[in-house]
Amino acid sequence: MDAVRTGLLLAATLTTGLVAGLFYAFSISVLPALRATPAAVLVEVMQRVNRAILNGWFFLCFVGALVLGLAAAILAAVDGDPGVLAPATIGFLLYAVQIVVTRTVNIPLNDALDAAGTTDPEAARRAFEARWVRWNHVRTWLCTVSFGAWTWALLAA
Repeated sequence: MDAVRTGLLLAATLTTGLVAGLFYAFSISVLPALRATPAAVLVEVMQRVNRAILNGWFFLCFVGALVLGLAAAILAAVDGDPGVLAPATIGFLLYAVQIVVTRTVNIPLNDALDAAGTTDPEAARRAFEARWVRWNHVRTWLCTVSFGAWTWALLAA
């Protein structure tokens, strides 16, 4: 059972870390680079990114982190190990909140940007950029702290 628990903790840690890294890369490089571009460029690039990211590798980590995290937290509860249960619960809950943020803020903004097309890039940018960037920073923070909690749980195991 220890090998299964360790495997789940490791998998939850890695997948959460990959998602945190993706959001972090956007926060520190992609979004600042796009801030300096004309509206038409930002709109086109983000439309392309939002389509390209819908792939199996992304979903494997994005959804996998949630499922693996839940399984690891449940196993920690069953094992009755408070040293692992507390950080596993924190890691899972923070990641779950990130999913809620993504579903309620970022995805609707992505969909609206896609629907806006390219006819009025200035208006599309105004409706999209500031709010999407702000909430991407929130997702980055949630995933990064979740990754830290999973690391803590893994070390406690």
